[in-house]
Amino acid sequence: MNINVYTEGTPNPATMKFIVNKLLINGSVDYATKEAAEKSPFAKELYKFSFVNGVFFASNFVTVTKTEGSEWNDIEPILKEFVKGAVEAELKVQEIEQAADVEFEGTETEIKIQQILNDYVRPAVEQDGGAISYRSFDEGVVTVELRGSCSGCPSSTVTLKAGIENLLKRMVPEVTEVVSEAL
Repeated sequence: MNINVYTEGTPNPATMKFIVNKLLINGSVDYATKEAAEKSPFAKELYKFSFVNGVFFASNFVTVTKTEGSEWNDIEPILKEFVKGAVEAELKVQEIEQAADVEFEGTETEIKIQQILNDYVRPAVEQDGGAISYRSFDEGVVTVELRGSCSGCPSSTVTLKAGIENLLKRMVPEVTEVVSEAL
């Protein structure tokens, strides 16, 4: 299979999405630090570049966060070439493949919230190179975790409040607020 890699900017100026024409992982996984990447041969190799400050994988892409002071014009071609080679060499994203988390648990309301996040919010967030995970629902407050390019993105608060919160309040009357768990 001929591997093609193309890039896409994200709402976070420090991150870039490297999209390939092959499934890399079912679900998503965030390697926010060099230490966290120890279990991922692919992420470990990416962290060998001095300008890499974060690595996130979902379906057919890897989102890379660059260090301050490095310019995308300089590093994008290098990363593009690396990603192509890593995918061709079948470098693993994870040592042990984890099943995609599609089983929803909790009360009827919690299951409904998780279903909405999975069906409506997750695809939109993944388009921007990020991921969202449901954490909890307590007294009207839904707690989620934003990862990938969403983590530390200036517009993620707007996405959270104007987008996700409004959607959930409309579809699940029990929801009063949506907050993000800090990493």
